[in-house]
Amino acid sequence: MKQKLSIIKIGGNVIEDESELSRFLSAFSAMEGLKILVHGGGKLATQLAEKLGIKSQLVGGRRITDEESLKVITMVYGGLANKNIVAQLQANNCNAIGLSGADGNTIQAHKRPVKTIDYGYAGDVDGINANTINALLTSGLVPVFCAITHNGKGQLLNTNADTIASEIAIGMSTLYETTLYYCFEKKGVLLDIAKDDSVVKHINTKSYQDLLDQKIIADGMLPKMENCFHALNKKVSKVCIGDISMLQPNSTLFTTITL
Repeated sequence: MKQKLSIIKIGGNVIEDESELSRFLSAFSAMEGLKILVHGGGKLATQLAEKLGIKSQLVGGRRITDEESLKVITMVYGGLANKNIVAQLQANNCNAIGLSGADGNTIQAHKRPVKTIDYGYAGDVDGINANTINALLTSGLVPVFCAITHNGKGQLLNTNADTIASEIAIGMSTLYETTLYYCFEKKGVLLDIAKDDSVVKHINTKSYQDLLDQKIIADGMLPKMENCFHALNKKVSKVCIGDISMLQPNSTLFTTITL
């Protein structure tokens, strides 16, 4: 039987709220077993870009990463956000190590091809280096990945953090029984967006289609759910979506997704 590994992606609204971030990192540190954390920091990057006079461009919620934007993203994701998280984890007796995909050649990607929109230096993941990540885990370290990858030719790339978390869970599933957690400000997938406790506790392939038909799952939740089922179809054990309380041992109010 494979050992269990948890991959947790933290949402931007949690990162930007100091008290919520502190609460999350405390809960994350208390989780037993092997674990990996993935984070973004898009709003922080946008705020810094504005201060530097760099205009941020978003199309359909996705960032256009030009040369100047990439510099800001690298500073914020790989620097400010990542090191702040790592330092706070150390304060919680969690021996974390901050990484981008370039570190240890852990996440390889390619620049997204131009179709109708040129996303600039946006990266789509080709694969992860499971052996290197495993070496960190087995040495007692907790990897903390920011949303930056590389193309193996010296070019850093901005990559969606949900996708990175999904691809890490897929890549590590050859060695471990992997569970992917998407942790954000809501308690899970909701039947009614206005009611925080209207959580859909379990979704599978059939019920997902029903929720799509009823337009209960729509807009920003769609790409997240696509990542979930992509991971499940690539041998990830299960995917969970919820708020910080989901990480606590006796929690039941969150969404679990299986095939």
